[in-house]
Amino acid sequence: MRARSRLSQGGVHDLVLEVATEPQSILLDPGALWDSTERWWGAVVPDCSDTAAPRDTRMAYAVLNGLTSADGGMVAAATTSLPERADTGRDYDYRYAWVRDQCYAGIAVAAHGPHPLLDSAVGFVADRLLEDGAALRPAYTVDGSPLPSEGVLPFVGYPGGGDRTGNRAGRQFQLDVFGEALQLFAAAARHDVLDGRAAEAADLAARAVADRWTRPDAGLWELEDRWWTHSRLCCVVGLRDLARELRTPASADWSRLADRILDATRSRCVHPDGHWQRAADDPGPEAALLLPLARGAASRTDPGLAPTRAQVARQLAQDGYVYRFGHGDEPLGDAEGAFLLCGFTMALAAHAQGRPAESARWFERTRSACGPTGLFAEEYDVAQRQLRGNLPQAFVHALLLECSARFGRTPEAFPSVGW
Repeated sequence: MRARSRLSQGGVHDLVLEVATEPQSILLDPGALWDSTERWWGAVVPDCSDTAAPRDTRMAYAVLNGLTSADGGMVAAATTSLPERADTGRDYDYRYAWVRDQCYAGIAVAAHGPHPLLDSAVGFVADRLLEDGAALRPAYTVDGSPLPSEGVLPFVGYPGGGDRTGNRAGRQFQLDVFGEALQLFAAAARHDVLDGRAAEAADLAARAVADRWTRPDAGLWELEDRWWTHSRLCCVVGLRDLARELRTPASADWSRLADRILDATRSRCVHPDGHWQRAADDPGPEAALLLPLARGAASRTDPGLAPTRAQVARQLAQDGYVYRFGHGDEPLGDAEGAFLLCGFTMALAAHAQGRPAESARWFERTRSACGPTGLFAEEYDVAQRQLRGNLPQAFVHALLLECSARFGRTPEAFPSVGW
Protein backbone atom coordinates (compact mmCIF):
# COMPACT_ATOMS: atom_id res chain seq x y z
CA MET A 1 0.00 0.00 0.00
CA ARG A 2 1.20 3.47 -0.81
CA ALA A 3 -0.12 6.86 0.19
CA ARG A 4 1.10 10.43 0.21
CA SER A 5 0.08 13.14 2.65
CA ARG A 6 1.15 16.76 2.83
CA LEU A 7 1.35 18.32 6.27
CA SER A 8 1.71 21.96 7.11
CA GLN A 9 4.16 22.90 9.82
CA GLY A 10 2.84 21.58 13.12
CA GLY A 11 0.15 19.58 11.37
CA VAL A 12 -1.06 16.13 12.47
CA HIS A 13 -2.43 13.30 10.37
CA ASP A 14 -3.53 9.95 11.83
CA LEU A 15 -2.98 6.74 9.87
CA VAL A 16 -5.50 4.01 10.78
CA LEU A 17 -4.77 0.44 9.72
CA GLU A 18 -7.77 -1.85 10.16
CA VAL A 19 -7.28 -5.64 10.15
CA ALA A 20 -10.57 -7.42 9.51
CA THR A 21 -11.90 -10.61 7.96
CA GLU A 22 -14.28 -8.71 5.68
CA PRO A 23 -14.79 -5.09 4.56
CA GLN A 24 -16.30 -2.80 7.17
CA SER A 25 -18.84 -0.08 6.45
CA ILE A 26 -18.08 1.94 9.58
CA LEU A 27 -15.46 4.67 9.22
CA LEU A 28 -13.12 4.49 12.19
CA ASP A 29 -12.56 7.75 14.04
CA PRO A 30 -8.88 8.22 15.05
CA GLY A 31 -9.74 10.45 18.01
CA ALA A 32 -12.16 7.89 19.43
CA LEU A 33 -9.61 5.11 18.90
CA TRP A 34 -6.91 7.04 20.78
CA ASP A 35 -9.32 7.81 23.63
CA SER A 36 -10.43 4.19 24.01
CA THR A 37 -6.85 2.94 23.86
CA GLU A 38 -5.72 5.35 26.57
CA ARG A 39 -8.70 4.47 28.77
CA TRP A 40 -8.03 0.74 28.38
CA TRP A 41 -4.35 0.99 29.27
CA GLY A 42 -5.12 3.38 32.11
CA ALA A 43 -7.44 0.80 33.62
CA VAL A 44 -5.27 -2.29 33.08
CA VAL A 45 -2.02 -0.87 34.52
CA PRO A 46 -2.11 -0.58 38.33
CA ASP A 47 -1.23 2.51 40.30
CA CYS A 48 2.41 2.17 41.34
CA SER A 49 2.85 5.33 43.38
CA ASP A 50 3.99 3.26 46.36
CA THR A 51 7.01 1.90 44.49
CA ALA A 52 10.55 3.26 44.31
CA ALA A 53 10.15 4.44 40.69
CA PRO A 54 6.41 4.76 39.93
CA ARG A 55 6.53 5.83 36.29
CA ASP A 56 9.07 3.19 35.27
CA THR A 57 7.21 0.56 37.27
CA ARG A 58 3.95 1.30 35.47
CA MET A 59 5.87 1.17 32.20
CA ALA A 60 7.31 -2.23 33.13
CA TYR A 61 3.87 -3.61 33.95
CA ALA A 62 2.49 -2.25 30.69
CA VAL A 63 5.31 -3.88 28.72
CA LEU A 64 4.76 -7.26 30.41
CA ASN A 65 1.04 -6.99 29.79
CA GLY A 66 1.62 -6.15 26.14
CA LEU A 67 3.90 -9.18 25.71
CA THR A 68 1.25 -11.53 27.17
CA SER A 69 -1.12 -13.34 24.83
CA ALA A 70 -4.80 -14.08 25.37
CA ASP A 71 -3.74 -17.63 26.38
CA GLY A 72 -1.55 -16.24 29.16
CA GLY A 73 1.78 -16.99 27.47
CA MET A 74 4.25 -14.11 27.68
CA VAL A 75 6.89 -13.86 24.96
CA ALA A 76 10.46 -13.24 26.09
CA ALA A 77 10.74 -10.39 23.58
CA ALA A 78 8.70 -9.06 20.69
CA THR A 79 11.46 -9.32 18.11
CA THR A 80 13.66 -11.92 16.45
CA SER A 81 17.26 -11.83 15.25
CA LEU A 82 18.25 -8.39 16.50
CA PRO A 83 21.99 -9.01 16.92
CA GLU A 84 23.95 -8.94 20.14
CA ARG A 85 27.00 -8.23 17.98
CA ALA A 86 26.96 -7.38 14.28
CA ASP A 87 27.78 -10.26 11.95
CA THR A 88 28.70 -12.73 14.70
CA GLY A 89 25.72 -15.08 14.45
CA ARG A 90 24.62 -14.20 17.99
CA ASP A 91 21.01 -13.46 17.11
CA TYR A 92 18.06 -15.48 18.33
CA ASP A 93 14.28 -15.77 18.15
CA TYR A 94 12.72 -14.76 21.47
CA ARG A 95 9.08 -14.61 20.35
CA TYR A 96 8.19 -17.55 22.60
CA ALA A 97 7.12 -18.04 26.19
CA TRP A 98 9.97 -19.10 28.46
CA VAL A 99 8.65 -20.68 31.66
CA ARG A 100 11.40 -19.00 33.67
CA ASP A 101 10.60 -15.54 32.31
CA GLN A 102 6.91 -16.10 32.97
CA CYS A 103 7.76 -16.95 36.57
CA TYR A 104 9.98 -13.88 36.93
CA ALA A 105 7.11 -11.71 35.74
CA GLY A 106 4.56 -13.34 38.05
CA ILE A 107 6.86 -13.13 41.08
CA ALA A 108 7.59 -9.49 40.31
CA VAL A 109 3.91 -8.62 40.00
CA ALA A 110 3.18 -10.48 43.24
CA ALA A 111 5.75 -8.29 45.00
CA HIS A 112 3.37 -5.40 44.42
CA GLY A 113 -0.06 -7.02 44.52
CA PRO A 114 -2.32 -9.74 43.12
CA HIS A 115 -2.74 -8.06 39.74
CA PRO A 116 -4.16 -9.93 36.72
CA LEU A 117 -0.72 -10.67 35.28
CA LEU A 118 -0.05 -12.90 38.29
CA ASP A 119 -3.09 -14.99 37.39
CA SER A 120 -1.93 -15.20 33.77
CA ALA A 121 1.51 -16.42 34.77
CA VAL A 122 0.19 -18.97 37.26
CA GLY A 123 -2.36 -20.31 34.79
CA PHE A 124 0.09 -20.69 31.91
CA VAL A 125 2.82 -22.36 33.99
CA ALA A 126 0.33 -24.62 35.75
CA ASP A 127 -1.13 -25.80 32.46
CA ARG A 128 2.31 -26.66 31.10
CA LEU A 129 3.18 -28.65 34.23
CA LEU A 130 -0.14 -30.50 34.25
CA GLU A 131 0.42 -31.46 30.61
CA ASP A 132 4.13 -32.32 30.72
CA GLY A 133 5.01 -32.92 34.38
CA ALA A 134 8.70 -33.71 34.87
CA ALA A 135 9.17 -33.38 31.10
CA LEU A 136 8.39 -29.66 31.32
CA ARG A 137 10.06 -27.78 28.49
CA PRO A 138 11.96 -24.55 29.17
CA ALA A 139 9.92 -22.68 26.55
CA TYR A 140 6.72 -22.97 24.51
CA THR A 141 4.78 -21.01 21.95
CA VAL A 142 2.30 -18.59 23.50
CA ASP A 143 -0.51 -21.13 23.12
CA GLY A 144 1.48 -23.86 24.88
CA SER A 145 2.73 -25.77 21.85
CA PRO A 146 6.33 -27.04 21.47
CA LEU A 147 8.86 -24.68 19.93
CA PRO A 148 9.72 -25.11 16.24
CA SER A 149 13.28 -26.04 15.36
CA GLU A 150 15.60 -23.27 14.23
CA GLY A 151 15.26 -22.22 10.62
CA VAL A 152 15.65 -19.18 8.39
CA LEU A 153 13.20 -16.73 6.89
CA PRO A 154 13.14 -15.40 3.31
CA PHE A 155 14.00 -11.89 4.52
CA VAL A 156 17.17 -9.85 4.73
CA GLY A 157 16.90 -9.27 8.47
CA TYR A 158 18.21 -6.48 10.66
CA PRO A 159 21.60 -5.07 9.52
CA GLY A 160 24.34 -7.11 11.13
CA GLY A 161 21.80 -9.71 12.24
CA GLY A 162 20.20 -12.69 10.58
CA ASP A 163 16.88 -14.15 9.59
CA ARG A 164 16.62 -16.82 12.25
CA THR A 165 13.34 -18.26 13.54
CA GLY A 166 12.62 -20.99 16.08
CA ASN A 167 14.74 -21.82 19.11
CA ARG A 168 16.61 -24.94 20.22
CA ALA A 169 16.01 -24.22 23.93
CA GLY A 170 12.70 -26.06 23.78
CA ARG A 171 14.53 -29.40 23.75
CA GLN A 172 16.71 -28.81 26.82
CA PHE A 173 16.35 -29.92 30.43
CA GLN A 174 16.68 -26.90 32.72
CA LEU A 175 16.24 -27.74 36.39
CA ASP A 176 15.89 -24.17 37.61
CA VAL A 177 12.54 -23.67 35.86
CA PHE A 178 10.95 -26.08 38.36
CA GLY A 179 12.32 -24.03 41.23
CA GLU A 180 11.08 -20.80 39.69
CA ALA A 181 7.65 -22.36 39.16
CA LEU A 182 7.51 -23.32 42.84
CA GLN A 183 8.38 -19.74 43.79
CA LEU A 184 5.62 -18.46 41.51
CA PHE A 185 3.01 -20.76 43.03
CA ALA A 186 4.11 -19.79 46.54
CA ALA A 187 3.76 -16.10 45.62
CA ALA A 188 0.23 -16.80 44.38
CA ALA A 189 -0.58 -18.64 47.61
CA ARG A 190 0.55 -15.60 49.62
CA HIS A 191 -2.17 -13.62 47.84
CA ASP A 192 -4.76 -16.44 48.14
CA VAL A 193 -5.02 -16.81 44.36
CA LEU A 194 -3.62 -20.33 44.03
CA ASP A 195 -6.45 -22.54 42.76
CA GLY A 196 -6.68 -26.32 42.85
CA ARG A 197 -5.14 -26.85 39.42
CA ALA A 198 -2.14 -24.70 40.28
CA ALA A 199 -1.73 -26.48 43.63
CA GLU A 200 -1.68 -29.80 41.78
CA ALA A 201 0.90 -28.37 39.36
CA ALA A 202 3.00 -27.22 42.31
CA ASP A 203 3.02 -30.75 43.71
CA LEU A 204 4.11 -32.07 40.30
CA ALA A 205 6.95 -29.53 40.17
CA ALA A 206 8.13 -30.52 43.65
CA ARG A 207 8.09 -34.19 42.66
CA ALA A 208 10.09 -33.39 39.53
CA VAL A 209 12.72 -31.64 41.63
CA ALA A 210 12.92 -34.65 43.95
CA ASP A 211 13.45 -36.98 40.98
CA ARG A 212 15.83 -34.86 38.92
CA TRP A 213 17.86 -32.47 41.08
CA THR A 214 20.98 -34.63 41.02
CA ARG A 215 21.10 -34.65 37.20
CA PRO A 216 23.22 -32.16 35.23
CA ASP A 217 21.13 -29.61 33.34
CA ALA A 218 21.53 -26.83 30.78
CA GLY A 219 20.89 -24.15 33.37
CA LEU A 220 19.65 -20.58 33.18
CA TRP A 221 21.94 -19.63 30.30
CA GLU A 222 21.07 -22.72 28.20
CA LEU A 223 24.63 -23.99 27.95
CA GLU A 224 26.10 -27.50 28.15
CA ASP A 225 24.74 -29.90 30.78
CA ARG A 226 26.59 -29.42 34.07
CA TRP A 227 25.91 -29.37 37.79
CA TRP A 228 24.99 -25.67 37.87
CA THR A 229 24.83 -24.07 41.33
CA HIS A 230 22.11 -21.61 40.34
CA SER A 231 19.70 -24.38 39.34
CA ARG A 232 19.93 -26.10 42.74
CA LEU A 233 19.63 -22.90 44.76
CA CYS A 234 16.50 -21.92 42.81
CA CYS A 235 14.91 -25.24 43.77
CA VAL A 236 15.85 -24.70 47.42
CA VAL A 237 14.06 -21.33 47.42
CA GLY A 238 11.00 -22.73 45.67
CA LEU A 239 10.60 -25.76 47.96
CA ARG A 240 10.94 -23.65 51.09
CA ASP A 241 8.54 -20.99 49.85
CA LEU A 242 5.96 -23.61 48.92
CA ALA A 243 6.28 -25.44 52.24
CA ARG A 244 5.81 -22.19 54.12
CA GLU A 245 2.77 -21.02 52.15
CA LEU A 246 0.75 -24.19 51.51
CA ARG A 247 1.05 -26.07 54.82
CA THR A 248 -0.01 -29.40 53.34
CA PRO A 249 0.99 -32.90 54.55
CA ALA A 250 3.79 -32.75 51.95
CA SER A 251 5.24 -29.51 53.36
CA ALA A 252 7.62 -31.28 55.73
CA ASP A 253 8.92 -33.42 52.86
CA TRP A 254 9.50 -30.30 50.75
CA SER A 255 11.44 -28.65 53.57
CA ARG A 256 13.59 -31.72 54.12
CA LEU A 257 14.28 -31.98 50.40
CA ALA A 258 15.32 -28.31 50.31
CA ASP A 259 17.76 -28.93 53.18
CA ARG A 260 19.19 -31.97 51.44
CA ILE A 261 19.71 -30.10 48.16
CA LEU A 262 21.30 -27.14 49.95
CA ASP A 263 23.68 -29.37 51.92
CA ALA A 264 24.76 -31.25 48.78
CA THR A 265 25.17 -28.04 46.80
CA ARG A 266 27.12 -26.41 49.60
CA SER A 267 29.51 -29.35 49.78
CA ARG A 268 30.13 -29.29 46.02
CA CYS A 269 29.74 -25.64 45.03
CA VAL A 270 31.20 -23.45 47.79
CA HIS A 271 34.72 -22.35 46.96
CA PRO A 272 37.46 -22.73 49.60
CA ASP A 273 37.55 -18.92 49.70
CA GLY A 274 33.95 -18.89 50.93
CA HIS A 275 31.97 -17.73 47.90
CA TRP A 276 29.43 -19.77 45.97
CA GLN A 277 30.97 -20.78 42.68
CA ARG A 278 29.38 -21.14 39.28
CA ALA A 279 29.19 -24.96 39.10
CA ALA A 280 30.57 -28.00 40.85
CA ASP A 281 33.42 -28.05 38.33
CA ASP A 282 33.74 -24.29 37.71
CA PRO A 283 35.09 -21.98 40.45
CA GLY A 284 34.36 -18.85 38.47
CA PRO A 285 31.93 -16.04 39.40
CA GLU A 286 28.29 -16.14 38.26
CA ALA A 287 25.94 -13.17 38.58
CA ALA A 288 22.84 -15.39 38.36
CA LEU A 289 23.63 -16.79 41.82
CA LEU A 290 22.66 -13.46 43.38
CA LEU A 291 18.94 -13.94 42.71
CA PRO A 292 18.32 -17.19 44.66
CA LEU A 293 20.69 -15.96 47.38
CA ALA A 294 18.73 -12.70 47.66
CA ARG A 295 15.48 -14.67 47.83
CA GLY A 296 16.68 -16.80 50.72
CA ALA A 297 18.30 -19.97 49.37
CA ALA A 298 20.61 -19.58 52.33
CA SER A 299 19.92 -17.43 55.38
CA ARG A 300 20.51 -13.68 55.11
CA THR A 301 23.42 -14.14 57.51
CA ASP A 302 24.90 -16.98 55.45
CA PRO A 303 28.66 -16.41 55.18
CA GLY A 304 28.53 -17.08 51.43
CA LEU A 305 26.29 -14.15 50.40
CA ALA A 306 28.69 -11.27 51.04
CA PRO A 307 31.77 -12.85 49.39
CA THR A 308 29.70 -14.02 46.41
CA ARG A 309 28.31 -10.56 45.81
CA ALA A 310 31.74 -9.01 46.36
CA GLN A 311 33.28 -11.41 43.85
CA VAL A 312 30.62 -10.56 41.24
CA ALA A 313 31.10 -6.84 41.84
CA ARG A 314 34.89 -7.19 41.58
CA GLN A 315 35.12 -9.49 38.57
CA LEU A 316 31.90 -9.05 36.61
CA ALA A 317 30.99 -5.36 36.99
CA GLN A 318 32.13 -2.43 34.90
CA ASP A 319 31.07 1.18 35.25
CA GLY A 320 28.10 0.15 37.39
CA TYR A 321 26.79 -2.54 35.01
CA VAL A 322 26.98 -6.30 35.59
CA TYR A 323 27.99 -9.09 33.20
CA ARG A 324 26.62 -12.58 33.70
CA PHE A 325 29.93 -14.53 33.74
CA GLY A 326 33.44 -14.43 32.31
CA HIS A 327 34.29 -15.71 28.84
CA GLY A 328 37.72 -17.27 29.24
CA ASP A 329 40.46 -14.66 29.15
CA GLU A 330 38.43 -12.14 27.13
CA PRO A 331 37.97 -8.71 28.75
CA LEU A 332 34.47 -7.83 29.90
CA GLY A 333 32.48 -6.43 27.01
CA ASP A 334 34.42 -8.16 24.25
CA ALA A 335 32.31 -11.33 24.12
CA GLU A 336 28.93 -9.79 24.97
CA GLY A 337 27.30 -6.83 26.63
CA ALA A 338 26.41 -6.33 30.26
CA PHE A 339 23.26 -8.23 31.25
CA LEU A 340 20.64 -5.81 32.56
CA LEU A 341 18.86 -8.64 34.38
CA CYS A 342 22.02 -9.13 36.44
CA GLY A 343 22.23 -5.46 37.37
CA PHE A 344 18.81 -5.64 38.98
CA THR A 345 19.62 -8.91 40.75
CA MET A 346 22.73 -7.23 42.15
CA ALA A 347 20.47 -4.50 43.53
CA LEU A 348 18.22 -7.13 45.14
CA ALA A 349 21.21 -8.90 46.66
CA ALA A 350 22.60 -5.68 48.12
CA HIS A 351 19.17 -4.91 49.55
CA ALA A 352 18.98 -8.40 51.08
CA GLN A 353 22.39 -7.84 52.62
CA GLY A 354 21.12 -4.66 54.30
CA ARG A 355 23.04 -2.18 52.14
CA PRO A 356 20.34 0.24 50.89
CA ALA A 357 22.63 2.95 49.49
CA GLU A 358 24.59 0.44 47.43
CA SER A 359 21.36 -1.22 46.34
CA ALA A 360 20.05 2.12 45.14
CA ARG A 361 23.20 2.75 43.10
CA TRP A 362 22.93 -0.58 41.25
CA PHE A 363 19.20 -0.06 40.69
CA GLU A 364 19.57 3.47 39.34
CA ARG A 365 22.55 2.66 37.14
CA THR A 366 20.81 -0.33 35.57
CA ARG A 367 17.50 1.38 34.92
CA SER A 368 19.31 4.19 33.14
CA ALA A 369 20.24 1.75 30.34
CA CYS A 370 16.96 1.97 28.45
CA GLY A 371 16.38 3.44 25.04
CA PRO A 372 14.50 6.71 24.35
CA THR A 373 11.20 4.80 24.48
CA GLY A 374 11.94 3.44 27.96
CA LEU A 375 12.36 -0.13 26.73
CA PHE A 376 15.15 -2.48 27.81
CA ALA A 377 16.96 -5.03 25.69
CA GLU A 378 18.74 -8.05 27.12
CA GLU A 379 22.24 -6.57 26.93
CA TYR A 380 23.87 -3.17 27.13
CA ASP A 381 27.17 -2.25 25.47
CA VAL A 382 28.88 -0.26 28.20
CA ALA A 383 31.58 1.24 25.95
CA GLN A 384 29.27 2.27 23.10
CA ARG A 385 26.26 3.05 25.35
CA GLN A 386 23.94 1.01 23.17
CA LEU A 387 21.29 -1.63 23.73
CA ARG A 388 22.07 -5.06 22.27
CA GLY A 389 19.76 -7.86 21.20
CA ASN A 390 16.01 -8.32 21.08
CA LEU A 391 13.60 -5.96 22.81
CA PRO A 392 11.63 -5.28 24.84
CA GLN A 393 13.19 -8.02 26.98
CA ALA A 394 10.52 -9.20 29.40
CA PHE A 395 12.70 -10.46 32.22
CA VAL A 396 14.56 -7.15 32.50
CA HIS A 397 11.30 -5.24 32.88
CA ALA A 398 10.13 -7.88 35.38
CA LEU A 399 13.18 -7.46 37.61
CA LEU A 400 12.88 -3.67 37.46
CA LEU A 401 9.29 -4.04 38.63
CA GLU A 402 10.29 -6.40 41.45
CA CYS A 403 13.11 -4.14 42.65
CA SER A 404 10.92 -1.06 42.58
CA ALA A 405 8.08 -2.79 44.43
CA ARG A 406 10.32 -4.25 47.13
CA PHE A 407 12.34 -1.10 47.65
CA GLY A 408 9.23 1.05 47.78
CA ARG A 409 7.86 -0.92 50.74
CA THR A 410 10.69 0.32 52.95
CA PRO A 411 11.38 3.90 51.83
CA GLU A 412 13.07 4.73 55.14
CA ALA A 413 15.67 2.06 54.35
CA PHE A 414 16.07 3.23 50.76
CA PRO A 415 16.62 6.98 51.13
CA SER A 416 17.95 7.78 47.66
CA VAL A 417 14.87 6.46 45.84
CA GLY A 418 11.19 7.26 46.23
CA TRP A 419 9.95 9.91 43.80
